[in-house]
Amino acid sequence: MTLAAVDAVRAAQTVAYPVARPGASSMAATIAAAWIRDDHCRLPLVFPMVADPQERRTAWRDAAEALLAEVRRGHSVVLLCEGDSSLFATTSYVLLAIQALDPGCAVAVIPGVSSVSAAAAAGGWPLALQQDQLLLRPCPEQPDLLEAELRAAVQASRVLALFKLGHRWSWVRGCLERHGLLHQALFAERVGWPDQLVCSADQVAASERPYFSMLLIRQHWPDTLP
Repeated sequence: MTLAAVDAVRAAQTVAYPVARPGASSMAATIAAAWIRDDHCRLPLVFPMVADPQERRTAWRDAAEALLAEVRRGHSVVLLCEGDSSLFATTSYVLLAIQALDPGCAVAVIPGVSSVSAAAAAGGWPLALQQDQLLLRPCPEQPDLLEAELRAAVQASRVLALFKLGHRWSWVRGCLERHGLLHQALFAERVGWPDQLVCSADQVAASERPYFSMLLIRQHWPDTLP
């Protein structure tokens, strides 16, 4: 956690955090556990891992209403987030819902360390150099879409950061192997946790991986290097 995030938790009266279902543990709360005190009001907010749009909208709105209720009680509130609060983050949807329900509510968004930055640092892997482009996106759903991304990346001197590998790694690995990229791509899983895995992609077998897994792919290096 950043110093700003630690200060916000310490100053808050209510600490809210995401859970996948009622009673489940929270990865974000575990990360911040050292700074959550007994006198904090703890507010778990349920964000189910589902594809149904209406169910997700309902969860975001319910969370926003619960947070606003705490604010109206006079409490200062923090909502914990894994990684950066503006990058593929549930907190972004909650912020939009709060702005829609109560445009006058004062909200401060504290930037965090994204998984892509943490993975690159852990692997000693430069994310972007000189005129490189950097594309962050969820892993494509089909091999032909990944092939197209790889071709476009070569033309643009673009580094790819692919999130949410999960079950797709079983075929993504073969695609990288065909392009001769396995040894120069960085695989990262559960970054920031004691059991994190950060290694060259050629060391990871073609099998289903956890949801929190990602891949960094560089196909080009600048001409001017040490």
